[in-house]
Amino acid sequence: MRRWGPPLNGVQFCGNRNKMEVHDLDNEITGDGGCQIDEIIIAGHSVHLASLADAKLKGYDNCAKCIGGSHR
Repeated sequence: MRRWGPPLNGVQFCGNRNKMEVHDLDNEITGDGGCQIDEIIIAGHSVHLASLADAKLKGYDNCAKCIGGSHR
């Protein structure tokens, strides 16, 4: 679910700068064991990313849950 307010302002991809992991907010997995986007935002670790390609250029790995293909 996209977050339309700050800090993400409606972007599709959210990076967790603490774990260097990118999440697809249009495919977010919620609940226990999910993506925990709200917790990432509260901790101050969120970064908005323009695209999945942008995330890759910046060194982010895919979230195994919402994107798949994680290399960790």
